[in-house]
Amino acid sequence: MPVLVITGTGTEVGKTITTAAVAASALAAGRSVAVLKAAQTGVRPDEPGDADEVARLAGAVTTAELARYPEPLAPATAARRAGRVPVHPRDVAEAAAKLSTEHDLVLVEGAGGLLVRFDAAGGTLADVAGLLAAPVLVVASAGLGTLNTTELTARELRSRGLDLAGVVIGSWPQAPDLASRCNLADLPDVSGVPLLGALPAGAGALAPAGFRAAAPGWLAPRLDGTWDAEAFRRRESP
Repeated sequence: MPVLVITGTGTEVGKTITTAAVAASALAAGRSVAVLKAAQTGVRPDEPGDADEVARLAGAVTTAELARYPEPLAPATAARRAGRVPVHPRDVAEAAAKLSTEHDLVLVEGAGGLLVRFDAAGGTLADVAGLLAAPVLVVASAGLGTLNTTELTARELRSRGLDLAGVVIGSWPQAPDLASRCNLADLPDVSGVPLLGALPAGAGALAPAGFRAAAPGWLAPRLDGTWDAEAFRRRESP
């Protein structure tokens, strides 16, 4: 798995913190890691972006960012409004492929969900995954509404012949409600793939050393972790 594309079922689902956890677990397993942010929006030139946050939490990763737009909008919209050149899927794929020649693992983090547009032609992160023939990790929310968005994302990936690697819950609440607990069984059912992890709410607020030490415990062995989905489900399910 030299390249792993990471998408969310929407915004604010914990995609960047999950990317950091995957990077930290890979580093702990002795792998070299690069993180590629295809298009960063809503951040000023002098502010740290998502790739910088991954590096802060995970440690010694190579970071790359192809474009940055100031307004917190979809990349295609943000590029148009800023009068700047958009990022195209082939640009992202080429950058990831180059990084993969120098690293054991390249994590390509999208913006928002799978079909958020990069350019006026409708290019998306799904197109990037297709060009790279790379598996896609889906980060989902824990609670009510997540089954619909997760199943839609899984169906779109399969309709394109893409490999859905698994689902990670990006923020597992300290006191999960009934919907969240039931979703531990329902998410694998609607997505057709296993849960590969669950990050505790507030994980991104941990000190970097604590984050790096804990990260493998939030992720399944396929992601270089030790998390046991069945044990977690037995403990948390209603």
